[in-house]
Amino acid sequence: MVLIAVAGMPGSGKSLAVEFFVRKGFERVYFGGIVVEETKKRFGSVSETKERETREALRKEHGMAAMAILSEPKLRKLVDSGKSVVIDDLMSWQELTFMREKFPDMILLVLFSSPKTRYTRLAVRKERPLAKGESAERDKSEIENLHKGGTLAMADYTIINETTKEELERELQAFFEAVSK
Repeated sequence: MVLIAVAGMPGSGKSLAVEFFVRKGFERVYFGGIVVEETKKRFGSVSETKERETREALRKEHGMAAMAILSEPKLRKLVDSGKSVVIDDLMSWQELTFMREKFPDMILLVLFSSPKTRYTRLAVRKERPLAKGESAERDKSEIENLHKGGTLAMADYTIINETTKEELERELQAFFEAVSK
């Protein structure tokens, strides 16, 4: 059993990394899914602005570790059953400290890409594309309001993702082999 949390700024390749681990047989727990579902309940539809408002409201209601707290029962059940799990998009410092307390063997994998690279990717992604200004505003919000910087700084492993999907796959495979021993 391996528990991996994937973190990074928007457009850094988190979704590709999570898909890689799912193909390897990992169960996926999507922290952001809580936000999407709650946004639909609150507003009836999803947009970047509505998601941000919901994300920040959930954290105001449950604290900065909200997504980890709300996901912990599902994670516990999967881990206790011996399944390997990948957490999609761990964000705040408080989520990280909560998860380290509850799951001390969790491995934090951070994907890093420059803002220029990320903003280019985000502008052309199929789901919810973002203009450069929207991407920069989201970065600012995640760093200032969601305390994401500390999480990124405390990675157990960091993969620099500035080139191709194929290169990212090679890096992920090497990481997978290292942690699966």
